Amino acid sequence: MQALILAAGMGKRLQAYTNDNTKCMLELDGIKLIDRAISALKKASIRKIILVVGYKKENLVDYINKTYCNDDSVEFEFICNDVYDKTNNIYSLYLAKNSFMQDDTILLESDLIYEDSIIEMLVSCKDENVAVVDKYMSWMDGTVVSILDDKTISNFIEKKNFSYDDITSYYKTVNIYKFSKEFINTQYLPFLNAYIHAYGQNEYYETVLKAIAHLSRVNIKAMVLNGEKWYEIDDSQDYDIAEALFSKGEKKLRLFQSKFGGYWRYTKLLDYCYLVNPYFPHKNMVNKLKYEFQTLLTEYPSGLDVQNINAARMFEISKEKILVGNGAAELINVLRTVVKGKLGVCVPTFNEYIRCFPDNEIVELNTSLYDYSYEVDAILEHLNKVDAMVVINPDNPSGSFIKQDDMMRILDKCKYDNKLLIVDESFIDFAEKEVAYTLINNEILDKYTNLIVVKSISKSYGTPGLRLGVLACADSEKIATIRANLAVWNINSFGEYFLQIIGLFKNKFAESCAKLAEERHFLSKELEKLGLKVYPSQANFVMAKLDVDSTQMAIDLLENSDILIKDLYRKKTFCKPCYIRLAIRDRKDNLKIIEAIKAYLRSKQ
Repeated sequence: MQALILAAGMGKRLQAYTNDNTKCMLELDGIKLIDRAISALKKASIRKIILVVGYKKENLVDYINKTYCNDDSVEFEFICNDVYDKTNNIYSLYLAKNSFMQDDTILLESDLIYEDSIIEMLVSCKDENVAVVDKYMSWMDGTVVSILDDKTISNFIEKKNFSYDDITSYYKTVNIYKFSKEFINTQYLPFLNAYIHAYGQNEYYETVLKAIAHLSRVNIKAMVLNGEKWYEIDDSQDYDIAEALFSKGEKKLRLFQSKFGGYWRYTKLLDYCYLVNPYFPHKNMVNKLKYEFQTLLTEYPSGLDVQNINAARMFEISKEKILVGNGAAELINVLRTVVKGKLGVCVPTFNEYIRCFPDNEIVELNTSLYDYSYEVDAILEHLNKVDAMVVINPDNPSGSFIKQDDMMRILDKCKYDNKLLIVDESFIDFAEKEVAYTLINNEILDKYTNLIVVKSISKSYGTPGLRLGVLACADSEKIATIRANLAVWNINSFGEYFLQIIGLFKNKFAESCAKLAEERHFLSKELEKLGLKVYPSQANFVMAKLDVDSTQMAIDLLENSDILIKDLYRKKTFCKPCYIRLAIRDRKDNLKIIEAIKAYLRSKQ
């Protein structure tokens, strides 16, 4: 058996990464794609590799000849496509036909990265003519197929014939195939010759397979992947995703953590790092958003005045006291316009409350001195050192909670001393019913005009994709200053519609928060049974201390279980790798993280 790699294309969209080379010279985690391919083929006992080269062919040919000059286990043959810029891969395959027809062949493209096991599985597959496919996911692009119960491919579906109504039945071709010598000579090459003569050289080789699938008696089978990793790299975003998928160790962990979201691109990943409500929005609310999708997509949102009216109705306060932001992050970022002098911040904390105030002197209150809990007397004392103070309640990352009576003590001191107090209530909806409260209240805001309340709607309501947050304050001058730094259209129509209809689902939201509190209790108790120290939390996450290296556990969970957790090591005050933060998910997913941690701890005994 031999392999045929199509590597003639220019890869224009990747030139920033390829250093003016063809795409298969691209490096990920220090290894070139072509070296990965050759290694995988050698492991599968492939001894001859044919490469169709074109763009910057000298670089590729010289590299292979020098790198593998002493390797007697593999033979290389090079075929040149000098019109690579005017043709597509059907012509590259046509040029290689004389070599293609000599043996059973693994056909693959050069811009792929994949686990070696995929090639080994394909070579050992009992079927003679096989296409490697994967269940279609939203990030995939290109040719898809439909398959029968016996794994026979019934149709190759081109982009123009793609139907979202049939999406659940589609499989994406990975662009790796195995063909028998007989099939190549009696089926594929005759169709290829006819197709090129009829339609020219600017097509793709899969169009020939489509014709064969319709007309031939030869069955092409699908080898369906079951979790094996692969990615096709066409542009810089593909490179970014593939780098995270195929990196290893701490680099992989840091790459995922530095993305701050977008994990829907990694379909097998379970995210216990970023914090949302797993029980909301209710399905009826989702259906209402779906029904209005086209209108919301194609119409302008209202300006800020209307958004403020919607938010005021949602939180039952005067519209003059509230502003809507593109997530709480936008509002935190513009708070610098009203925060003057020394700013007190409890650390560790949500880093935006430090990053967004470059012109202020940050005076830190180290909560690790109080075992990462909010010590109210310490906060009261710290107020004497600052002009303004930030308090996140419940705290992030510890989940520590300031009860209402204690918060009133802080507010009274700030009012008496004329100190600005910023309270972030992004997680307060998840507090147990007996202690839950909010400062977004007309009476409280009017009494304490030196109070600014910030709240992320995304976290509480399970809608981070909408990017919604609010800021409430009764000081009209501060509201005017902050508003002057917000865009007229700072949220989209989907966010506006959410604010408009949320009142219809008030009871469902309350139920979701109650479910979350129950699940937090469950997860905390189960983690304690594993020997972890779990810190008391009123948020939709828990912080825990381990007796093992938290970074190494986070790496292991990501590499072996596709689980992403927040390793707190290197975050301020966490000097040793033994602290983690886990988002609360639903029962099914919480059982998964418990079992994964249990297995890791057992492996360290």
